[in-house]
Amino acid sequence: MDVQLKPGKYVVAVSGGVDSMVLLDILRQMDDVELVVAHFDHGIRKDSAQDKELVEQTAKRIKSGFKSAFGDLGEGASEATARQARYAFLRDVQEQIGADAIITAHHQDDVLETAIINILRGTNRRGLTALQSTDGIIRPMLHLTKQQIRDYAEQQQIIWREDSTNDDDTYLRNYVRHHILPKFTPKQRQQFVEIINNLSVTNEELEHLLNLRPVDPEIDRQWFIGLPHAVAKEYIALWLRANHVNNFDKNTIERLAIAAKTAQPGSQIDAIGGWKMTVAKKTLRISK
Repeated sequence: MDVQLKPGKYVVAVSGGVDSMVLLDILRQMDDVELVVAHFDHGIRKDSAQDKELVEQTAKRIKSGFKSAFGDLGEGASEATARQARYAFLRDVQEQIGADAIITAHHQDDVLETAIINILRGTNRRGLTALQSTDGIIRPMLHLTKQQIRDYAEQQQIIWREDSTNDDDTYLRNYVRHHILPKFTPKQRQQFVEIINNLSVTNEELEHLLNLRPVDPEIDRQWFIGLPHAVAKEYIALWLRANHVNNFDKNTIERLAIAAKTAQPGSQIDAIGGWKMTVAKKTLRISK
């Protein structure tokens, strides 16, 4: 299996499922790589303690460090809640041990599922590229399909646990996995992957260009007015985040982008959480 990783110290997120158990098996064979296995029990399934047992035993067998935590989220926990709790745990482990990065077992099917889900939810193009490697999180199996991973697991006789909630189609991701993604031909899958990869490059280049501009609380309105609307919205999001304005949605971004260009000087536009955008003839200011 072609998986690339620089020498270093890493936190490996291992649930006990086939994807993460295969990832761990591949990584343990690499030179100059120190692994600490991190397992988070969400507390959603009654049999989840057996997942931890398998992962802990495997970590001991390969002589890797092991960290675990119990979330006690309950059976009704959403995918988003589970993800937030899991990544908070992984970041804590990374900080504790001074690891270079967190490694997860996301693969090509996950990329496609996430893109489809975000399309159904009305995302922008950034949502289509949500699953990519970043400075803090490495996803070295994004080029591999689920079938390739399963084939490897069977060939290497890797033991893994099946998550019973993966069969529940009331979860949108499971519905997409079972009923939408299988309808794609291999050619369509590849075309979709190429679109996502191209968008990822576009996102990076646009972010780089926007980062060349100041993101101080006060910015040049005349420059902003000259931006194409799609780029203006990207800059608004960047501007808000840089000034610690959080939890905004796409409607807030749309509203502020329009007001920044069209509102009369002296106007104050409500943003979110008590933040306001003050519009002057030549400047825009975000403040509380």
